[in-house]
Amino acid sequence: MKTNIIPAISPVMGVDKKHWSHNLARKQVFKYLNRLQGGQVLLEEGGQVTTFGEIEDPSNPTIVVNVNDSRFWLDISMHGGLGAGESYMQGRWSCNNLVALLRLMLRNVELSDGIDRINGALHTAQQTWHRLRRNTVSGSKDNIQAHYDLSNSLFSLFLDARMMYSSAYYRTPDLDLEQASEAKLLQVCQKLKLGPQDHLLEIGTGWGGLAIYAAQQFGCRVTTTTISEQQYQYAKQAIKVAGLSKQITLLKQDYRELEGQYDKLVSIEMIEAVGHEFLPTYFQQCDKLLKPGGKMVLQAITIRDDRYEEALNRVDFIKRHIFPGGFLPSLAIIKQTLKQTTSLQPSHEENIALHYARTLADWKQRFDEQYQNVIQLGYPDAFVRMWRYYLDYCQAGFMEAHLGTWQVVLDKQGS
Repeated sequence: MKTNIIPAISPVMGVDKKHWSHNLARKQVFKYLNRLQGGQVLLEEGGQVTTFGEIEDPSNPTIVVNVNDSRFWLDISMHGGLGAGESYMQGRWSCNNLVALLRLMLRNVELSDGIDRINGALHTAQQTWHRLRRNTVSGSKDNIQAHYDLSNSLFSLFLDARMMYSSAYYRTPDLDLEQASEAKLLQVCQKLKLGPQDHLLEIGTGWGGLAIYAAQQFGCRVTTTTISEQQYQYAKQAIKVAGLSKQITLLKQDYRELEGQYDKLVSIEMIEAVGHEFLPTYFQQCDKLLKPGGKMVLQAITIRDDRYEEALNRVDFIKRHIFPGGFLPSLAIIKQTLKQTTSLQPSHEENIALHYARTLADWKQRFDEQYQNVIQLGYPDAFVRMWRYYLDYCQAGFMEAHLGTWQVVLDKQGS
């Protein structure tokens, strides 16, 4: 298959003479970069190369950052990590290995925190913006649609055939994305101990891949809900084509509006759209919807326990540009909330974070190969760079164990 090459971002002709504010910002950022450890970055700007850090492992890739526009320094000094991502979107800098660079910055998290705090006033403004994206019933719908309703055509360019937009499971290293996505579905269904006698509730339909798989392979009834209009329409058609309209009930309801009780419950990477404020409500509703003796599988993207409070009070690139209203729980806060607000008992935990890192790498490769088709859908180069940064940013987080992907099995006592 022919691979389309994404054109490199050309440096600004001659790199304009820096405004005094750009020079000041550059000096501020350099103070932090001079303390870089655990790797080396070569920074090229206007024909000059500045080296930060040292090569500690010769097998590590050489990281080269090209500054194409001196406003890059202002972006970082004013907005920290968020500014770095936004500046990348605008083509003001490029890198030969973005994942390696982002991993290095995560290994120097205190340094990154320092850069983020250069301009505290702007961070307060960003936090205010994020708080306005509260995940109320109406707010959740707006936040979900901002990402998932971009275009089914866009997501179909890089996801697997089942349109699974969650971590795959590479049971063996030789699996491709299609096989690994199916392996994850099997893994989840087995952890649920699904059978034909079960009525499964899924909170967060996605494009219907899990609901269809569970109904076809395990013979159970499925009720599944989404608040994304695009996902709802896609899943409705997919269920119809599969001949499962009588076996699968598709709803367009917020999880807080669901009623009844079910034998099994599954929620795959939906908790990230719940929000810290509504976490007790979410788990209480799951408890209420599950029959006594029932079983739930939760798959959640998590942040390190020691970074949870910091992340709550920071608006990063993902919250600002990818998932408005987004939120990452920690495993500790999940367990604490479950214990305090529900009767659900964790019986199994598995972290599949490295599987997510590979999933993201596979998505990124497919996305790059589909560059021309993305452009033909009407998306500009800035959007393409935003998505490349997003996918690499997340991959780096999982590879450095800054992020986790926990599958937690929860049991409800009773018979």
